[in-house]
This record gives sequence, C-alpha cells and structure tokens, in this order.
Amino acid sequence: MVKPDKRAEIAQAALDLIAEQGFHGAPMALIAERAGVGAGTIYRYFENKDVLITELYREVEERLYAVLLDGYATDRPIRERFLHLGTALLRFFIGAPLDFRYLEQFHNSPYGAAFRRDKILGNKGGCNTFRELFEEGVARQVVKDLPLVVLFALAFGPLLTVARDHILNFVELDEDLIARTAEACWDCVKR
Repeated sequence: MVKPDKRAEIAQAALDLIAEQGFHGAPMALIAERAGVGAGTIYRYFENKDVLITELYREVEERLYAVLLDGYATDRPIRERFLHLGTALLRFFIGAPLDFRYLEQFHNSPYGAAFRRDKILGNKGGCNTFRELFEEGVARQVVKDLPLVVLFALAFGPLLTVARDHILNFVELDEDLIARTAEACWDCVKR
C-alpha cells in the first residue's frame, strides 16, 4: 500500500478550507483535522501559517501557468496570444474553482497585494507572460498606451468576474461563450 503524501494532504486541506472559509476561517488546527494529521505535523512541512499560505499560492500559480503556457507561441500575433491566454485562464478557473477562489482571496489580501504589484511591475520572478505581452503590444501600438495596472484590470477583471459568475451558477460558460468573452476583453485593450 502506498503511503499518501502528508504535505500534499495538508496543502489540499488548506486549499479547501481557505477557499471555503477564508484565511481567518482556516486555523492550523482545522487544517490538520481536515488533512487527518496532528497539528504538529503541519509544522514539519510548513514553518507557520504564513509560509503555508505563500507556498500554497506558489503551487496554485504553477498549475495555472502550466495551463496558460501550454501551446502559447511567442511568435504569434499579439491578439492571438492574448486570446490564447484569456481563454486558457477562463478554462482553468472554471475547471479548478477552488484554485480560483484561493487566488482571488490571496490577491486581494495583505498576503497577495505585494505579490500582485510586483508581478505587474516585473519585480517578481516566474511567469511574466501577461506583462510582457502588454509591453510588446503597447510598443507596437497594438494595445492602448495605458498603465499596466489599468491594462490588467481592463483585460482580466471581466474574465475573473465571468469565471466567478460561472462558479456561482449565474452563467453557464461553454467554449463559444469563453471565446466571445476573451474577444470582448481584447476589445477593451486593443488600439
């Protein structure tokens, strides 16, 4: 019999609880209970709750980037790359609603505000595909010359809202509506 990976169980329990109840509604004792481990076991893998939250963010971000970059070609036109990223983002979020809910909470919390700002400004490692795409688009005069934070809001704010509304069963996203939504977001940022 294969022994389950305790770290993965703890991370999944934390993801579930935080997505359902927020950061404050997911104390370490409850995470341990959900993971089926003793409270002290968590500290073998994560120094404290802040480290757990940050590591979980990195894991979710890695899963997201793997999906976004699958089939992404930097030699394609900017519009095509934007549509690829927008549709991949929507598909990921509606296919992984717990990851979506976690990322939303993280990015809108004190934990994530600095991460988000540094990502937009290019001060953080990892995947900078969106920022690079917008910078190239502005330089080539294909994308409106607006601050990056505004371009991100115009392009991805609506995608996040639509993903949230799908998860809440306010709208049913199929492939056609996903494509049309990404196209509408492109219309917001194109010149």
